[in-house]
Amino acid sequence: MSQRLNQSFKQLTMSEERTFIAVKPDGVQRGLVSNIIGRFEQRGYKLVGIKLVQASQELLAQHYAEHVGKPFYPKMASFMASGPIVAMCWEGKNVVKQGRVMLGATNPADSAPGTIRGDFGIDLGRNICHGSDSVEAATREIGLWFKPEELINWESNSAKWIYE
Repeated sequence: MSQRLNQSFKQLTMSEERTFIAVKPDGVQRGLVSNIIGRFEQRGYKLVGIKLVQASQELLAQHYAEHVGKPFYPKMASFMASGPIVAMCWEGKNVVKQGRVMLGATNPADSAPGTIRGDFGIDLGRNICHGSDSVEAATREIGLWFKPEELINWESNSAKWIYE
């Protein structure tokens, strides 16, 4: 049985994905970091990278490259540079899609109760968190915010209780 479990776990880890989740300055200032981490842990996702960052304008321009030059970008970049950000890399089955569901709609007014933004957000410009919107975006964003050696590969003892 142990051999079967090990084989199952090896197959699982090969199919897992990673996502980038950031607690924005408003979430950090409001003391919501532990709550957000708790929600991802309770869901069964594995934290493989975390750090407190004061984002530079250069990093923000790379992260939000598709928005640079748009009228709202300067205000957004200024806000994101206004305080610390908790950058995280989470791992698990369907973590990109489910992470977005857990965050809720970008505009907190459209977010369902029970989501992070639905429970804690009010204004679009203060929507608590960022989450990657695709596996490709996650890979790019994780690469911007983390060096490879800052991500830890480890086996969760609870994986057998979360995954079939």
